[in-house]
Amino acid sequence: MSWTVFPRRRYLVADQVGAGGMGTVWRTWDRHERRWVAAKLARPDDATSLQRFARERGLRVRHRHVVQPSGRAGDLFTMDLVRGGDLEQLLARHGPLPDSYVRVVLDQVLEALVAVHAAGLVHRDVKPGNLLLEPTGTGRPWVRLGDFGIAVASGEPRLTRAFGGVGTGGYMPPEQVAGAPPDPRQDVYAAGVVATQLLTGRPPGGPAPDSPLGLLLASLTHPEPGRRPTTAAAALDLLRALGVPAGAPWQADPDPPDVPALHADPPARTTYVWAVAAVFVAAGLVGGLASWVLLR
Repeated sequence: MSWTVFPRRRYLVADQVGAGGMGTVWRTWDRHERRWVAAKLARPDDATSLQRFARERGLRVRHRHVVQPSGRAGDLFTMDLVRGGDLEQLLARHGPLPDSYVRVVLDQVLEALVAVHAAGLVHRDVKPGNLLLEPTGTGRPWVRLGDFGIAVASGEPRLTRAFGGVGTGGYMPPEQVAGAPPDPRQDVYAAGVVATQLLTGRPPGGPAPDSPLGLLLASLTHPEPGRRPTTAAAALDLLRALGVPAGAPWQADPDPPDVPALHADPPARTTYVWAVAAVFVAAGLVGGLASWVLLR
């Protein structure tokens, strides 16, 4: 394994674990905190990308279901290393997820969005690949919203002036596709699309199932913004009135959703240092012994 040392030798970058539009994500050893973190490195393609990277690096949304920057150095910033992969990977492994499981996931996504919107931000890219999972096995999922590369604060200048919306196709509502100003209801729409996709296992854009949860998702994903819940908090209230299980009833299924630890710790760098040192010491002892025998 190769290691890259960043400014002041605080961060030792080990291996790549992800990539986004604004940069790549690497598993990194933080020498000050003595723990593994994720480090996002800038991808200097153009001025807009660098501006968005700098904006993301400065964001602060403190919430248990949000991944936020925790440190910075040079052209990188660090955040918690979330080890269970993301919802896109879980859906690919498992297929459609149980209704009760999706309710818990949606509850946590909306909680995260309440905090994001309270901070004056619109995420603009809520999708399965940006919803990270802590490794909880077949128990209650723990979702964390990440990748704020195209998030924007209310009142801040937009970095893209071309016609059309910024985001990921299939998860943007019609007004975002048409280039409307950022609005929290766009994130609510995307959360509804994600939950529908988790329930059905089909690509984004399909209809919600005919069920109590499906009716709520149809409301979240209504093409007219005025027909959606006005805020993530309002959507969360509607979901909780419908019911969110406190336990893990899906464990009774023959094939329950499973979130293993996909990013185990690599061998510590100190292991390599001591191994190399041991080789040199052993070589020195052998050489010294050989010299002593020859000189006798």
